Amino acid sequence: MLNFDIHFPTRIHFGRGKIEELAREILVYGRRVLLVYGGGSIKRSGLYEQVVNIFDDFGITHLELSGVQPNPRISSVRQGVELCKEHEIELVLAVGGGSTIDCAKIIAAGAGYEGDAWDFFTRRARINYALPLGCILTLAATGSEMNGNAVISNKETEQKLGTGSTVLIPRFSILDPEYSFSVPPEQTAAGTVDIMSHVFEQYFSPTPGTFIQDRLAEAMLKTCIHYGPIALAEPDNYEARANLMWTGSLALNGLLGAGKRTDWATHDIEHEISALYDITHGLGLAILTPYWMHYVMDEVTAPRLADYARQVWSIEGTEDLIVARAGIKKTAEFFRSLHLAGSLSEIGVESDRLIEMAEKATAHGTLGSFKKLEFSDVLKILTNAFNGK
Repeated sequence: MLNFDIHFPTRIHFGRGKIEELAREILVYGRRVLLVYGGGSIKRSGLYEQVVNIFDDFGITHLELSGVQPNPRISSVRQGVELCKEHEIELVLAVGGGSTIDCAKIIAAGAGYEGDAWDFFTRRARINYALPLGCILTLAATGSEMNGNAVISNKETEQKLGTGSTVLIPRFSILDPEYSFSVPPEQTAAGTVDIMSHVFEQYFSPTPGTFIQDRLAEAMLKTCIHYGPIALAEPDNYEARANLMWTGSLALNGLLGAGKRTDWATHDIEHEISALYDITHGLGLAILTPYWMHYVMDEVTAPRLADYARQVWSIEGTEDLIVARAGIKKTAEFFRSLHLAGSLSEIGVESDRLIEMAEKATAHGTLGSFKKLEFSDVLKILTNAFNGK
């Protein structure tokens, strides 16, 4: 295990009725709030009305930025930054899933920056300041409600890039599983895979001696495998939604990656796909992950892949390569059981853009740490995922 420093500054309010904590949390920072949300789902569910009523009851002034896209755009960020500067906003409140929260994070950072917020993603500027950020989570997926990461798309440049800073970590997050009851089935499925992929990226590591992190990771994977199908079959099952929501937060708050070299190659590759085709991130990960697993499997990596198969899928056997292959097969079958596509060609990706995606993914060097991937490796993974072989 490697040395590490870790800090969890987000105050979590978890469970039914925890919206009652909202006003108290906001008033620590001020009374002028920018409310950031996506489509009309929070209005249909009644959550929007709850939030606005709380604002009114406690004399909190708010402006709104609505229409944040599933792959949030830098154009939305720019609109939000302008509102913050013009109206001297004191706190940004994100109500939604990871896309809304990511957008709100960069709005909060851009509010104190004189240049363009896209500079944070092109390495022209570092994020050293951000307005306070609060979250009301409605979708279990990205873990953005408890970390300092953000991913934003730029349609003009056809890029989807990430950044991060400790100042982007939300000051508080309200996690009421009932707010996820109305999430559509395809988003529930993709969110489940997103959580699992975050775990994979930290579990498949070359760092030895991380027994506790590995057992925690396996428990989170088994939780997703158990409760993902239940949430699909019974959307208002509180137990299923609660377990998925809390697992999503724990999967990417720094806990699993502490003391380890982590991978993230699959995420880097998927970002190039969703940058061009605007697909749901979890769907792209569901397609890519089994092909990545197959490609990186060799005599060095097979023992770890076999550990995954044995501990998570209860596959028996003494031959690591055989057991690992069985675990990969179970993974792909599980993703398909959630009614997610199994190849890039199924979702409209064009074969003549695979080279472009591989080039962009490796533009700054090799990917991953579990097994290093160069351009040719990434292209092969994309080709296999396109063909479904």
